[in-house]
Amino acid sequence: MRDKRTNNAKTFPSKWVICLVLVFSIFALFYQVVDYDFVNYDDSGYVGDNVHVQNGLTRDGIIWAFTTGHMSNWHPLTWLSHMLDMEIFGPKPGAQHFTNILFHALNSLLVFLVFEKMTGALWRSGFAAALFALHPLHVESVAWISERKDLLSTFFWMLTIWAYVVYAENKLRKKNRAANTKFPRSFYFLSLLFFTLGLMSKPMVVTLPFVLLLLDIWPLQRLQLPQEKGRINLDWRGLSRLFAEKLPFFTLTIGASIVTFIVQKKGGAVSSLAGLSMISRIENSVISYVRYIGKTFWPNDLSILYPHPGSWPLGPVIAASLFLLGVSALAIWLARSRAYFLVGWFWFLGTLVPVIGLVQVGMQSIADRYTYIPLIGLFGALTWGAADVFSRWNFPKVALGMGAGIILFCCAALTKTQVGYWRDSETLFGHAIKVTKKNFIAYNNLGFFYSHKERYNEAIESYRKSLEIEPRFEDAHNNLGYALAKLGNHQEAIAHYNVALKLKPELVEAHNNLGNSLAEIGKVDEAIAHYEIVLAKNPRHADALNNFGVALAMKGKLNEAIEHFKKSLAAKPNYASAHSNLGNAYAVQGKFDEAMVNYLACLKIKPDDSQAHNNLANVLTQKNRTGEAMEHYLTSLKLNQKNPEAHFNLGLLLLRQSRREEALAQFQEALREKPDYIEAKRQISELTATAK
Repeated sequence: MRDKRTNNAKTFPSKWVICLVLVFSIFALFYQVVDYDFVNYDDSGYVGDNVHVQNGLTRDGIIWAFTTGHMSNWHPLTWLSHMLDMEIFGPKPGAQHFTNILFHALNSLLVFLVFEKMTGALWRSGFAAALFALHPLHVESVAWISERKDLLSTFFWMLTIWAYVVYAENKLRKKNRAANTKFPRSFYFLSLLFFTLGLMSKPMVVTLPFVLLLLDIWPLQRLQLPQEKGRINLDWRGLSRLFAEKLPFFTLTIGASIVTFIVQKKGGAVSSLAGLSMISRIENSVISYVRYIGKTFWPNDLSILYPHPGSWPLGPVIAASLFLLGVSALAIWLARSRAYFLVGWFWFLGTLVPVIGLVQVGMQSIADRYTYIPLIGLFGALTWGAADVFSRWNFPKVALGMGAGIILFCCAALTKTQVGYWRDSETLFGHAIKVTKKNFIAYNNLGFFYSHKERYNEAIESYRKSLEIEPRFEDAHNNLGYALAKLGNHQEAIAHYNVALKLKPELVEAHNNLGNSLAEIGKVDEAIAHYEIVLAKNPRHADALNNFGVALAMKGKLNEAIEHFKKSLAAKPNYASAHSNLGNAYAVQGKFDEAMVNYLACLKIKPDDSQAHNNLANVLTQKNRTGEAMEHYLTSLKLNQKNPEAHFNLGLLLLRQSRREEALAQFQEALREKPDYIEAKRQISELTATAK
């Protein structure tokens, strides 16, 4: 079963040294991500704006995790892991990043320990695990919070293999009358349990039963290959027995595949490039295999997203096909003498099948994260192959060690550089634009980052570049409209919202944003119609509920507005804008205590909200708490010197304190910022007349 037997007493210290080096190396390279922010590509859906996750581990959240298809996947354990982080550490991204690093370290240890248990080859197992731990292609799975599902599913993948190996070893002992009959069976069911947990973390692990069959060939040697050269007959009885043994695993695979396809189709992920013909998908799949191999050996120009080209020239497709067929034929031909190559190669090929693009999910042609499990097989084949070759050539062990060290050092250096690109969305998507062509999604997400930072002109430039590449990209039209609206250009914004909705009528964010612009130009009833469309599709859409409330308040329906603000806060408790708007509605009704509670709640969430400070100061003035009011007016103006309302209200308070010259200066500032400010003109006129 093993390549070579080793003395446990001698290998025990070395085994722990390898484990410690693996863990230390991983934390040394990746720990910097603890200081990194969320990125604006899925992170908000998984954690940042996900109210179920933000609430931590709750009864409702757990039920939601097992019943939702949110983010076009069914992976309840992934949701629960994010909720547990939130429950223990709170909402900051650092804890989520740390957990990802921890799981990568555990996975690397499992790769090492499982390979060593299967083969008995300590240093080969250590090198394969080190490649897995340090290779730059795996940065995306670790540094991206949204890829917790990758790490968690691989954790259970490796535990499944470990339990299966124990089961297989004890089956062999049982055959030799050296084991209890119940012992192997318990580990069989344990491996089945781990496999189930893996499927509940990410459905990509559906290929695991096929990998177990490969491991039966090597290194477990439960299936004997033909020993005579030229013979193609196989132990079919043994193969059928081993296949029957995996039937429960295959049953789970079929069920998970059906659920995943339904959930992804319902969530819209499958239809992103549904217009691609099957021929185009096959072409891209063939090319993708070769690209993954290329990036394994030369991990240069790595990107969070590689745009799908739509089709490939015939020449490269034929060349890639011949390469894959040639290597596969070689693996089969070497199966008797180099079974590890057969197993590692087909591990790599097979585990990529769910994400290779035959069923197109998303807009990418390839993705670094998809290599997290497949490269384990390839690293195993390369490690054992290189060891065989160099042992035949009688290379000195010192030279082999130095060569392995150089390879791992290069991987670590490239990984450290790649990790740096994940600092924030600006560096991540800026890098993606540099290393890929026609990356309209990267331009869109870079614009989204600028928009979030209120750098709207830069955002507009990025969105326009995205649309130059792909004029039918509805998200870029919607986001461009939002940035234009923020600069007051509502007519052009409305035009882009309408294009987005023509391309994708069910795009709720475009309906919500269109409603906002319509309300801004006085078309409140039309705005309400769009908010109603959003809420018909998602009754807990916090933004639409909040905006609907504002529209109702504009129509004087304060009680209905208040109900909508409350529903918005029920959907998103830490929603600063909804608290502020609810405070405004209560203030208009003269319910100053309730207004104060909501303004303070708003400022607790968003201390730099200039308008909330101004509004709170207004309420404090009404309650004759003028000293506190003065502090909040000054804070409001410190945060935003161009706030005409804060200048005007501060002027009124100063006038109330008979500080006429200071009041006049504030009224003049208000008029300077807002030339049509009638009340400011009136106050200036009265003060000037009185002075004369």
